[in-house]
Amino acid sequence: MLELDCLGDMCPIPILKLKQCEGLTKKGEQVRLITDHSCALESITEYCERKGFCLSILEPMNGIWEITIEKA
Repeated sequence: MLELDCLGDMCPIPILKLKQCEGLTKKGEQVRLITDHSCALESITEYCERKGFCLSILEPMNGIWEITIEKA
């Protein structure tokens, strides 16, 4: 699993990092993006829906989100 550390990154940096690694992953592989910027949740969710990717969002600590994205 590829992990993207986006802690401290403001929009649109998390989505740009995700787009850069898109070509590195194959169908069924997962990317975990960790962010502390709440607006990244909305932009990443919209991006994944447009691309047909599956995603799940966890908040293991208050204000820190782990977004797991999988190519369908």
